[in-house]
Amino acid sequence: MWIEPTPVALGIRFNYDRVMKANRIFETVLYASDLEKTQAFYGDLLGLEVLVVSELVAVFQLPHSMLLVFDPDESGVAGRAVPSHGARGSGHIAFAATDAELDEWIAQFDRNGYPIEKIHPWETGGRSVYLRDPAGNSVEFAPATLWGGNWNF
Repeated sequence: MWIEPTPVALGIRFNYDRVMKANRIFETVLYASDLEKTQAFYGDLLGLEVLVVSELVAVFQLPHSMLLVFDPDESGVAGRAVPSHGARGSGHIAFAATDAELDEWIAQFDRNGYPIEKIHPWETGGRSVYLRDPAGNSVEFAPATLWGGNWNF
């Protein structure tokens, strides 16, 4: 089924009468078919608080946001209480980490048999550590020097 692209998708900008401005992301979503392995990775290895694990979703709470990992076969079913959604292929998420924390994360991943995919030094300072979750999503631990720096981690 062909869906006609919207003007925004075509690069056309509008002058909206905007009063409100979004100021934070509340939920981040990734997709994985094996939510039990997902729970072990994000809950046990990364230490995120596990709120819910069902056939549909694994929900993790962080201090100021939520990570939801959906089974794409379940979340893509039409007629659910909320709009269906889903994605195939690798997603990406980045967690904040200080340089000292990065060394501890690297050691923790090594102790638990999770190989580091890449350690990338940034021209602005700091480095990012990348690995894959069991579903193949790219998981980054990023420094405060990215995106203009001066982040308070």
